[in-house]
Amino acid sequence: MGACRKAKEMGADIALFPEMWNCGYQVPENLRELRTLAVSKNSAFVSAYQSLAAELDMAIGITFLEAYDPLPRNTICLFDRHGKEIFTYAKVHTCDFGEECMLTPGEDFYVADLDTGKGTVKVGSMICYDREFPESARILMLKGAEIILVPNACPMEINRISQLRGRAYENMLGIATVNYPAGQPDCNGHSTAFDGIAYRPQDPGSRDTLIVETDESEGIFIADFPIEEMREYRSREVHGNAYRRPSKYKRLISEEVDAPFVRKDARR
Repeated sequence: MGACRKAKEMGADIALFPEMWNCGYQVPENLRELRTLAVSKNSAFVSAYQSLAAELDMAIGITFLEAYDPLPRNTICLFDRHGKEIFTYAKVHTCDFGEECMLTPGEDFYVADLDTGKGTVKVGSMICYDREFPESARILMLKGAEIILVPNACPMEINRISQLRGRAYENMLGIATVNYPAGQPDCNGHSTAFDGIAYRPQDPGSRDTLIVETDESEGIFIADFPIEEMREYRSREVHGNAYRRPSKYKRLISEEVDAPFVRKDARR
């Protein structure tokens, strides 16, 4: 909670945590241990951040292993600067090839208007492995997201960072990803933010949409999204939903899976 206070002092409108902050991304194989780690959305842990959001006049996206039936969920709850719950999102693409086969997948992606001191912005979320599926960011874009908040807990190397760069570019939106630092098992820092603006009229060629990439250390890092420029860019450029042809994409919603992608542990 001290980190939130420091972030507010640094001028933050939204504070975001890495994946499953209440337990440091632990997913025990023992079901009893797993349920012991889980906390409810109404728990003292989550409620403390809700109250803090109102106290600090700053939105907070708190992540936690959520107590849920029949199995816990990997969840983010976003509170606005008044302490109002904006959305609760559970990870849709659980890592069923690993320990997350013990978790309940989320059912949908959500976008909501977030009231900040500088105006309203449309915000959605995806969590870690959701990033690996272009459909995650795409559905959030189609629902109106301008910024996607991405709690994370894995090694952020060139390919995963490139995925985020691609998601921001093709959907013309901002993406803020927060990862655990080196020292947390299987993590290495490199939190990132992309603004999605690939072309500026005054600049020749394209630009890297990366606006922040941290090192491997623990810290509080600020990303400043040029939201009005992002909106102007989205109103004139060719990506996002400008020239899509959804009638040609019916195969995308088929449940059929053919070789070489058949996996016995996959849940549909």
